[in-house]
Amino acid sequence: MLNRRNFLKNTSLIAAGSVLAGKVSVSCTESKTSASKKSKNFGLQTYSLGKELAEDVPGGLIKVARMGYTTIELAGYNDGKIGAVEMKEFNRMAQDAGLKIISSHLNPPAREYDKDNFDEIKEFWKKASDHHAAIGCKYIVQPGQPATRSTEEVAFVGEVFNEAGKIAKAAGLIFGYHNHSGEFARVVPGGTEPIVGRGGRQRPEGMKVIYDAMLEGTDPSLVVFENDVYWTVMGQHDPVAYMKKYANRIRLLHIKDVAVLGESGMMNFSKIFETAYDINISEFFVELEGYSDGTQFEGVKGCADYLLKAPFVK
Repeated sequence: MLNRRNFLKNTSLIAAGSVLAGKVSVSCTESKTSASKKSKNFGLQTYSLGKELAEDVPGGLIKVARMGYTTIELAGYNDGKIGAVEMKEFNRMAQDAGLKIISSHLNPPAREYDKDNFDEIKEFWKKASDHHAAIGCKYIVQPGQPATRSTEEVAFVGEVFNEAGKIAKAAGLIFGYHNHSGEFARVVPGGTEPIVGRGGRQRPEGMKVIYDAMLEGTDPSLVVFENDVYWTVMGQHDPVAYMKKYANRIRLLHIKDVAVLGESGMMNFSKIFETAYDINISEFFVELEGYSDGTQFEGVKGCADYLLKAPFVK
């Protein structure tokens, strides 16, 4: 079984050097607005800013736009609000800053899916779809992994996702699912826990990678997938291979690194973007989680600078 370190040495997404990885030097200083800044299309998942954005939403969104981001993906949905801000007001602030809300992350109120709470989950998606349709959002994306300990549970999750997709579609939206690394564990029929790793030399009959089972068990006309390229690598899989295999299913990307994009030398963003453009993915959202070298705004600025300078980003 490959451990994570050996996987990172062997996978196609690891840099043998800064040229292979598409590594571009990053500056966190404020850059001047330029034609090249306005010509590139990439967005920001607002989760990246956390409480810093909440302190001054309109001012923060203006900062985001000045960095070079053109779109945003929301986080923090709560019954018609984003954080403490009414969604229509948040949308107005985004428009005033020159940003377009394309997508939103939100989770239903249950992690364990069963027949008893199916109606409650559907009601959540109905209300959420109405709220997001009212502001012209295109995608509603679930980022939280439901309980998936067996192939049967994964199959039922697929049913729930398909129903969410129907609800979203009726409201003029598209339902999607965002992965972390846990979806690359494996499950078996009648299992009680996911199997981490390869499952041993003798693979149990019916064993499936959870992510593959989700992709294959949902209706392509109702459910799309947002691949988080970093978490896919952390799950010891290749996001480029997944994009090629499921070109009609993966329609959005989270562009992520250990911290500021490109600084780890670990992710081959050049190949990721090349493949994404080849299969007509047009929505990319930077996500920066905890950043220890400065403010979240500084980290997000560093990510934008990397993408603006990268020759492989359109």
